[in-house]
Amino acid sequence: MQRVCFLLKVREDRIAEYRERHAAVWPEMLQALSATGWHNYSLFLRDDGLLVGYLETEDFEAALAGMEATEVNARWQAEMAPFFESLDGARPDEAMKPLTEVFHLA
Repeated sequence: MQRVCFLLKVREDRIAEYRERHAAVWPEMLQALSATGWHNYSLFLRDDGLLVGYLETEDFEAALAGMEATEVNARWQAEMAPFFESLDGARPDEAMKPLTEVFHLA
Protein backbone atom coordinates (compact mmCIF):
# COMPACT_ATOMS: atom_id res chain seq x y z
CA MET A 1 0.00 0.00 0.00
CA GLN A 2 1.35 3.39 -1.00
CA ARG A 3 0.97 6.27 1.50
CA VAL A 4 0.59 9.67 -0.16
CA CYS A 5 0.79 13.09 1.48
CA PHE A 6 0.37 16.42 -0.32
CA LEU A 7 0.02 20.13 0.47
CA LEU A 8 -2.27 22.79 -1.01
CA LYS A 9 -3.18 26.30 0.15
CA VAL A 10 -6.80 27.32 0.72
CA ARG A 11 -7.51 31.04 0.38
CA GLU A 12 -7.88 32.48 3.87
CA ASP A 13 -11.15 34.23 2.96
CA ARG A 14 -12.65 30.87 1.84
CA ILE A 15 -11.60 28.64 4.76
CA ALA A 16 -15.00 28.59 6.48
CA GLU A 17 -16.81 27.69 3.26
CA TYR A 18 -14.18 25.07 2.41
CA ARG A 19 -14.81 23.41 5.78
CA GLU A 20 -18.58 23.48 5.15
CA ARG A 21 -18.19 21.90 1.71
CA HIS A 22 -16.14 19.06 3.17
CA ALA A 23 -18.64 18.46 5.96
CA ALA A 24 -21.07 17.46 3.19
CA VAL A 25 -19.08 15.90 0.34
CA TRP A 26 -21.38 14.63 -2.39
CA PRO A 27 -22.20 10.93 -1.93
CA GLU A 28 -21.31 10.23 -5.58
CA MET A 29 -17.88 11.83 -5.02
CA LEU A 30 -17.27 9.63 -1.98
CA GLN A 31 -18.33 6.58 -3.97
CA ALA A 32 -16.04 7.48 -6.87
CA LEU A 33 -13.05 7.95 -4.55
CA SER A 34 -13.59 4.56 -2.93
CA ALA A 35 -14.17 2.85 -6.28
CA THR A 36 -10.94 4.25 -7.76
CA GLY A 37 -8.69 3.15 -4.90
CA TRP A 38 -8.57 6.08 -2.48
CA HIS A 39 -8.43 4.66 1.05
CA ASN A 40 -7.96 6.20 4.48
CA TYR A 41 -8.19 9.64 2.82
CA SER A 42 -7.96 12.60 5.19
CA LEU A 43 -7.63 16.36 4.82
CA PHE A 44 -6.21 18.52 7.59
CA LEU A 45 -6.61 22.31 7.45
CA ARG A 46 -4.56 24.83 9.40
CA ASP A 47 -6.06 28.21 10.34
CA ASP A 48 -3.87 30.01 7.77
CA GLY A 49 -5.19 27.80 4.95
CA LEU A 50 -2.42 25.21 4.72
CA LEU A 51 -4.13 21.99 3.66
CA VAL A 52 -2.45 18.65 4.26
CA GLY A 53 -3.90 15.66 2.45
CA TYR A 54 -3.16 12.02 3.22
CA LEU A 55 -4.36 8.86 1.53
CA GLU A 56 -3.43 5.25 1.04
CA THR A 57 -3.70 3.52 -2.33
CA GLU A 58 -2.24 0.65 -4.30
CA ASP A 59 -1.18 3.00 -7.11
CA PHE A 60 -1.51 6.79 -6.82
CA GLU A 61 -1.23 7.42 -10.57
CA ALA A 62 -3.95 4.85 -11.25
CA ALA A 63 -6.14 6.37 -8.50
CA LEU A 64 -5.75 9.83 -10.06
CA ALA A 65 -6.48 8.46 -13.54
CA GLY A 66 -9.54 6.65 -12.24
CA MET A 67 -10.94 9.87 -10.81
CA GLU A 68 -10.02 11.77 -13.98
CA ALA A 69 -12.36 9.45 -15.88
CA THR A 70 -15.38 10.28 -13.70
CA GLU A 71 -17.90 13.01 -14.42
CA VAL A 72 -18.40 13.77 -10.74
CA ASN A 73 -14.70 14.57 -10.31
CA ALA A 74 -14.82 17.12 -13.13
CA ARG A 75 -17.74 18.88 -11.41
CA TRP A 76 -16.11 18.71 -7.96
CA GLN A 77 -12.75 20.05 -9.20
CA ALA A 78 -14.45 22.93 -11.02
CA GLU A 79 -16.30 23.90 -7.85
CA MET A 80 -13.24 23.55 -5.59
CA ALA A 81 -10.68 25.37 -7.76
CA PRO A 82 -11.68 28.89 -6.60
CA PHE A 83 -10.91 27.91 -2.99
CA PHE A 84 -7.18 27.49 -3.64
CA GLU A 85 -4.16 29.74 -4.09
CA SER A 86 -1.43 29.20 -6.65
CA LEU A 87 -3.02 26.61 -8.91
CA ASP A 88 -1.70 28.41 -12.01
CA GLY A 89 -4.59 27.16 -14.13
CA ALA A 90 -4.41 23.58 -12.87
CA ARG A 91 -7.28 21.77 -11.17
CA PRO A 92 -6.77 21.07 -7.45
CA ASP A 93 -6.28 17.35 -8.12
CA GLU A 94 -3.59 18.18 -10.70
CA ALA A 95 -1.76 20.31 -8.10
CA MET A 96 -1.54 17.45 -5.59
CA LYS A 97 2.18 16.68 -5.72
CA PRO A 98 3.16 13.91 -3.31
CA LEU A 99 5.72 14.72 -0.65
CA THR A 100 8.68 12.40 -0.22
CA GLU A 101 8.32 10.18 2.80
CA VAL A 102 11.52 10.26 4.88
CA PHE A 103 10.38 8.30 7.94
CA HIS A 104 7.63 5.88 8.91
CA LEU A 105 7.12 3.98 12.16
CA ALA A 106 4.95 0.95 11.53
